[in-house]
Amino acid sequence: MAKHVAMIIGFKAFRDEEYSVPKELFQKNRFRVTTVSSSLGTAKGKTGLLADIDLTLDQLQVKDYDAILFVGGSGCEEYFDSADAHWVATEAIRLKKVLGAICAAPEILARAGVLKGKRATMYYDNNSLSKAGATFVDKSVESDGRIITGRDADASHAWAEAVLKTLGC
Repeated sequence: MAKHVAMIIGFKAFRDEEYSVPKELFQKNRFRVTTVSSSLGTAKGKTGLLADIDLTLDQLQVKDYDAILFVGGSGCEEYFDSADAHWVATEAIRLKKVLGAICAAPEILARAGVLKGKRATMYYDNNSLSKAGATFVDKSVESDGRIITGRDADASHAWAEAVLKTLGC
């Protein structure tokens, strides 16, 4: 059976390559990819990439996916204090799913409270990880159990590879 990944992007200004590079790698490995955002329609990346939205965040059923991934870019800020995003992150942990975030998106995981006692990286160390009880690691990709974080767009491919490895692919 094919693995199924949910990629959550901001409706405006998601980071194009943090979405497109992993999505392409997942599809190459025969994963089904569902694109999720705050609204239905066509989301627009920071540099103009268009992405058709399959589901809204409040429609996402975590149990139906092998991995839940939050894509960065300034657009992900809409999820920093989102109850739906926090529920998705905590539900992914509860159900032992792979949970990932890249660039600024690890802030979502920190605010959801799922990084306590974990190592994580992100675009910049603004102390949000340590405030959430996590340890900031200055690496391009950090895997701690089933939580995988990436620093920035340059880490997109390595981040996706870490997700694949954690899923046993």
